[in-house]
Amino acid sequence: MARFLIVEARFYDHLNDQLIEGARAALDADGHEVEVLTVPGALEIPGAIAMAAETGRYDGFVAIGVVIRGETYHFEIVAGESARGIMALTMDGIAIGNGILTVENENQALVRADPAQKNKGGEAAKAALALLSLSERFAA
Repeated sequence: MARFLIVEARFYDHLNDQLIEGARAALDADGHEVEVLTVPGALEIPGAIAMAAETGRYDGFVAIGVVIRGETYHFEIVAGESARGIMALTMDGIAIGNGILTVENENQALVRADPAQKNKGGEAAKAALALLSLSERFAA
């Protein structure tokens, strides 16, 4: 059994609830422990994961959030920089599944968040599990 931390940027409650439901179900199905940590926005997710990873209390992480394109350039900054931060941590050997949705509109987010449809929260959790498995394989 491993310990996973779901780090969520809670902005769209109904979408995050579905993403977390999918992630939690995937991790629970394998019998893992799960905690949820809420941060202000998607840009804060990589920093929170880095801080939590330093404690050694968690084996893997799932990043959850929703970034919907607006009328300004802010979307590109948030989408790109949150993904870049997560990728940098992954390259350092931290098992992270990226479930931050970057979409054009809420309808796209609804389909991707819903565990009965695209289940991107569940997919992110499975990605974290796969990376943890690889980490353990290469450590042996």
